[in-house]
Amino acid sequence: MYPIDLCAVRDDLVEVAKNAGEIITSARPSLGNQHAKKNTTDVVTETDRAVEAYVFKCLKDKYPAIARVGEESYEAGVEISSEPSFVVDPIDGTSNFIHGLPVVCVSLGLVVDRKPVVGVVYNPFDNELWAAARGAGAYTQKGAGPSRQLPLSSKPLEGLQSACVGIEWGSDREGPNFELNLDVFTKLARTTATGGRFVNSLRCMGSAALTICRIAAGQQDLFWECGCWAWDVAAAWCILNEAGGIIVDGHPGEWNPPIDNRRYLAVRPATSGQNEIVEQFWSVIGDGRSTYGPP
Repeated sequence: MYPIDLCAVRDDLVEVAKNAGEIITSARPSLGNQHAKKNTTDVVTETDRAVEAYVFKCLKDKYPAIARVGEESYEAGVEISSEPSFVVDPIDGTSNFIHGLPVVCVSLGLVVDRKPVVGVVYNPFDNELWAAARGAGAYTQKGAGPSRQLPLSSKPLEGLQSACVGIEWGSDREGPNFELNLDVFTKLARTTATGGRFVNSLRCMGSAALTICRIAAGQQDLFWECGCWAWDVAAAWCILNEAGGIIVDGHPGEWNPPIDNRRYLAVRPATSGQNEIVEQFWSVIGDGRSTYGPP
């Protein structure tokens, strides 16, 4: 494999993401223009497929030697290897897209040695860009406005009770994964007098990539989800790393999870308190476990 100029890749991915965004904003999605994958909470549209096809063609033309992994073309059992791979989510937030809620993005990451090294996340409806390359920092830009280095805020983390926590229900609506979500969400929300942690707020944005970008900016404190995929997090993970945040296992104990761990807890940049709030969140999970990811 030839040497990879990560900043050049980042800039190329920004261009690809913006062009892909035009496909998304010109589409006319509807509740009838969708196909269920796992169930009616896990859907794909023809626009998802068209965007992925466009992105793959651009990447193949520019970087033919680098593998490509995408949500809509993924085949069960395929693993992200240690070789360089583009990891693509053509539309993160498909349910939002179908309903006309403009919390939607193109998420393009480059992973090397199973670690995210380039990330570009672009919301075409808000014309809001997030981008990073390993060793070169992370930035955000809205429209023609100035680029702003991330994080926008890195004040100390003061524990769960003051935290704004990002969550997602996922596509499991019964069974152990659903029960774990119910248990964790309830403990986070309950008052301390009734055995809970009484967090400041719980937020569901419908896009893991955009939520992690908000974490990178310092606009939310945490994000926890079990069940999302590498393409949901790869690009934003690089952005968060470069901003000074961290991602650990969504189950207690593992501080350096692999890219395809399926369970993630993201923590914003902070001058202090990152490790402490991770331990606090893990204590909420306790002995509970999802069925996703490694044992």
